[in-house]
Amino acid sequence: MRIEHLPAENTNRRNPQFTRAEAIVLLKKYNKEDFHIQHAETVEAAMRYFANKLGFNDEADFWSLVGLLHDLDFEEFPDEHCVKVQEIFEQENVDPEIERAVVSHGFGSCVDVEPEHQMEKVLFAVDELTGLIGAAILMRPSKSTLDFTVSSLKKKYKDRKFAAGCSRDVIQKGAEMLAWELEYLMEETIKAMQEKELSESKS
Repeated sequence: MRIEHLPAENTNRRNPQFTRAEAIVLLKKYNKEDFHIQHAETVEAAMRYFANKLGFNDEADFWSLVGLLHDLDFEEFPDEHCVKVQEIFEQENVDPEIERAVVSHGFGSCVDVEPEHQMEKVLFAVDELTGLIGAAILMRPSKSTLDFTVSSLKKKYKDRKFAAGCSRDVIQKGAEMLAWELEYLMEETIKAMQEKELSESKS
């Protein structure tokens, strides 16, 4: 694997050699279901939001590319998630830095590549959380994030039968990796999704 000896602290996050247009083509090559594409775009938007929020503005393109491609292999290869993607990235000449970041979000369940950089920890935390929020939004009359609150999310979070596939343990572990209160992670992730919805409504 190319990622074995690649540190999380690298020099290419400010200038990724892979473009969003190329990433979209690659995403749709391996993902046909609207749900998976929408999830990828939601995590992409959340990653850009957090890059700007945390002062990594010059790396925002990289953060969002990682978000867009994080589940690239899941639809076709669910049993090889975060493993098969390494082979795909090598075939498609995707930056090794993107590969490492994407693979690290499967830490503890699929791979042993631990999130190290702040960006990798954010991805680890928000992947499952955006899924939980998205499921909760579908249950609301408005179908919108704009009237969704942290208190509403907490209720869904505590009900482990709701969206059971969204791991609360991973969300909690992600918050701990970031040294954030769980409520702060929830609040900021909701804001990220609200920002995406507002942007789409204006386009």
